[in-house]
Amino acid sequence: MFNFAQIFMIMKRLFIFLFLLCAIVVSSEAFTTLPLKGSVIKPTDSHLRYSGRISFKNPQAPSFTYPGVQISARFQGTSVKMITKPKSGYFMVKIDDAQPFKVSCVSEKDSVTTLAVALSEGEHDLKIVYAIEGYEFRPDFRGLILDEGCKLVDVKDVKSRNIEFIGNSITCGYGNESMNAKDPFDYATENHYYSYAAITARTLDANEMVIARSGIGVYRNYDGPKTGSDVNMRQQYEYTFYNDKSEKWDFNRCSPDVICINLGTNDTSTKNYDAKLFYQAYKDFVRMVRSHNPKSKIVLLCGSMLNGEELDFVKSTLNDIAKEYNDAGDKDVYRFDFTPQTGELYYGADYHPSIWQHEKMAAELVAYLRTLMRWF
Repeated sequence: MFNFAQIFMIMKRLFIFLFLLCAIVVSSEAFTTLPLKGSVIKPTDSHLRYSGRISFKNPQAPSFTYPGVQISARFQGTSVKMITKPKSGYFMVKIDDAQPFKVSCVSEKDSVTTLAVALSEGEHDLKIVYAIEGYEFRPDFRGLILDEGCKLVDVKDVKSRNIEFIGNSITCGYGNESMNAKDPFDYATENHYYSYAAITARTLDANEMVIARSGIGVYRNYDGPKTGSDVNMRQQYEYTFYNDKSEKWDFNRCSPDVICINLGTNDTSTKNYDAKLFYQAYKDFVRMVRSHNPKSKIVLLCGSMLNGEELDFVKSTLNDIAKEYNDAGDKDVYRFDFTPQTGELYYGADYHPSIWQHEKMAAELVAYLRTLMRWF
């Protein structure tokens, strides 16, 4: 039996515990509703620079679904935070000349992510790159938070070159941060920043525009029916978001100097494709791309994951399509083949290119584009 004093102590401790628990809950709730401390920079600030397929329908929360979207700024002060929609996914961040790093914005509640603290006084360059394909996350960008009294200034590095990449999982960077070929897909190991496309753009000092989705084809997606898939790249290219026709893309917003199309790997997957349907669909897609980009050079790429008879077929088909356009008077349709991967540079998840393979692909493409575009 407990005596009165023991019962009193138990009740007292229980009361204190419940009081502290309520205080924690109230404090947590109050924290989420407190005004943000510091100078809040809205997405509409004229000093921000955006690159990629972004919707500005809501100017206070520009949204996107494709990888490689970049937000650039130059800011004053010693710290910077990013405001996004909760559960927006993964971003790569680079400040000044420091090494880039990944930030995770996958919480369902948090919308503020600290990018840097304790920087030196003065001005700093900031680059934020969306690292994954965001069709499930539907991310948006809601601004920055700087030290009190600080603001953005003009970005010094304004690029004049523009490259558009149209592709599949290889262009997305699927599994390139994995070290095990048998790993399944995971957003945590996909990093477009280290894809051949992003590396190529950085090396050539160009802005990149990416329209890419894992598993997609020009007529048939991975393991799709021989007659073709309903949601293929031809149905996606003219829209701002992946698999969402609510907003058509305004092609006047960006005029690519060169467009690199890396499709065909999924069309010919699982040996269940129709050669004639692939040829016609790819030719029609090039016509669509050309109609929106009359002055761009278009390069038809053969991806590094193809091998055997599928590799020979895709190369032959793309050669024929390029020749057909050239013979018809469009001399700015070109061909380029990546070296097929062999595993010598290891594999990423699901036998996708590793980071080292992406670096090799980028080196090959950079050399080709330097000559083609005279970007020396």
